[in-house]
Amino acid sequence: MPERVASWRQKRRSLRAQHALTRGLVELAEGRWKVAERHLTRYAVQSETPLLNYLAAARAAQLQGEHTRRDDYLHLAHESMPSADVAVGLTQAELQLAHQQYEQALATLMLVRSLSPKHNYVLTLLKKLYENLKEWQKLEEMLPELKRRKVIDEKAYHLLETRVYRERLKQEAARLDSLVQFWQSIPKGVRQQRQALLDYCRYMMALDAGSRVEPLIAAALQREWNSELVSLYGTIELADPSHQLAVAEVWLKNHQDDPVLLLALARLSLQNKLWGKGRSYLEASIGITPTSESYQQLGLLLERLGETDNAMQCFRAGLGLEHEEPQRALPPITNRPALTTDPKHIIAPLSESVGVVSPAARCRG
Repeated sequence: MPERVASWRQKRRSLRAQHALTRGLVELAEGRWKVAERHLTRYAVQSETPLLNYLAAARAAQLQGEHTRRDDYLHLAHESMPSADVAVGLTQAELQLAHQQYEQALATLMLVRSLSPKHNYVLTLLKKLYENLKEWQKLEEMLPELKRRKVIDEKAYHLLETRVYRERLKQEAARLDSLVQFWQSIPKGVRQQRQALLDYCRYMMALDAGSRVEPLIAAALQREWNSELVSLYGTIELADPSHQLAVAEVWLKNHQDDPVLLLALARLSLQNKLWGKGRSYLEASIGITPTSESYQQLGLLLERLGETDNAMQCFRAGLGLEHEEPQRALPPITNRPALTTDPKHIIAPLSESVGVVSPAARCRG
């Protein structure tokens, strides 16, 4: 009889613990974290799966901002099943990442990785951690393994690969030799992507090495036409700008109505001191799509040619394009009220009324 009673009591405790675990998990999913924590821990010792109780309780504590209790539950989870150190470690790393405890998360993940080197989810969390820390070099080192183990799908991998190499280019952009060497180490598929190529060319031009990327831009435009690359090509300054102008004028045969190409041709014409040709290209570009940039360039050219009135009109037109709402015109000067000589109506100058010293007075002082 005593054995039957003991068995019945043990079964009753197990059912009670299982019921509490189920309630706790449901409450955790419903966002009732405090109640969930209470039910998850109340009968955890009697549970057949105390590991699950403590891991779930750790999440409930984290969601309440109780990080000390979270760590206590993780410790109890490990004690309840020492062989589940990977599961406990991954849960701990997830929670540390969510709380932006990046150094602790890194230490946890390194430990888990030493225990289970081929675990894909460890790589997933490491990827997320390095992205948050902007550790682009570490991510670059991880790329082959992420691809080999298919940790992320192909589309996500290519997006990550492009982002990593673009960020690494930025890091290497201060020194010409480092930048060129790193560019040559980047996979060909990434080097042929428009954004990566644009980044590299801009960094090179900032280091006065535009002559070294001119052939790259020309070759890229032969493969695929792109307005950003065309615009960049027009700003490269070579020792012999006539070569650039000749190359770009060949493109005009197939893109004669491209305002960006016409603006680039105008710039290259001006580099070659072909003022008339530059003016024609600028006017053609504005005729298709007026931009503040093209008006500014034409205004500068007309100013140099002595056409001051026309230059001012271009500057005004360019400024007008930069404002979404049209600016209200001022009333004509001839319509202003006549000045009175009656002392009662004379108002003191603004500078006197507010105590401001005029520029002339400052100069005299």
